[in-house]
Amino acid sequence: MMRYRNMERKDCQAVQALFEECFSHPWKKEAIEETLCMEGYVSLVVETDQRIVGYIGYRSVLDEADITNVAVSPDLRRQGIGHELLDRLLFLAGQKGICTIYLEVRVSNTAAITLYEHAGFRVCGQRKNYYTEPEEDALLMSYSG
Repeated sequence: MMRYRNMERKDCQAVQALFEECFSHPWKKEAIEETLCMEGYVSLVVETDQRIVGYIGYRSVLDEADITNVAVSPDLRRQGIGHELLDRLLFLAGQKGICTIYLEVRVSNTAAITLYEHAGFRVCGQRKNYYTEPEEDALLMSYSG
């Protein structure tokens, strides 16, 4: 059974391990811990069988937010976890009066782009050479709730 909840300090090591699985430049555990103290930062995790298998986070300022990371364990992708995380984040953001949410995504990450488009995000720009290892452009996407 999947359990969606707010991230807690005890989850930071597991979230960092998930980031190692998912990203070419994962955040360090200390950076993940810092988000727990940042004003306007919200982090959600998905847990199954005592294992963190998904994460989403955003940082808000006034009525705008930026999604910082979305990660789902590679062995559990395409099962609706990312969709559910995104839906929960959009709901929470709406409750907090956030009107616009931004994110960047690799131009080659068609699965993530499709997920975001189905949630109502639209491409609003492109960032040249935004990512490294491998070097790649990012699409800038926005959501207006």
